[in-house]
Amino acid sequence: MTTSISLDSGLLAAARVEAAATGVSLVAFVEEAIRREISARETTRRFPPRDLPVFAGDGLLPGVDLDNSSDVLDLMEAH
Repeated sequence: MTTSISLDSGLLAAARVEAAATGVSLVAFVEEAIRREISARETTRRFPPRDLPVFAGDGLLPGVDLDNSSDVLDLMEAH
């Protein structure tokens, strides 16, 4: 599909330089830039930053390895 868009002349010049430097066409460069921007925005929308609850305590129990989900689940079931 062919679509015309108006770009700032400085932005267009920079895009042409980057496209040439990476060995792709201007169209391919612009398409990929738009894809990356849309993808980044979708990720931000899916996972907005949230405030996590804070609980009182002294931190992790001795011997708890958060990288071992099986041990964490066992510990949770025990309490």
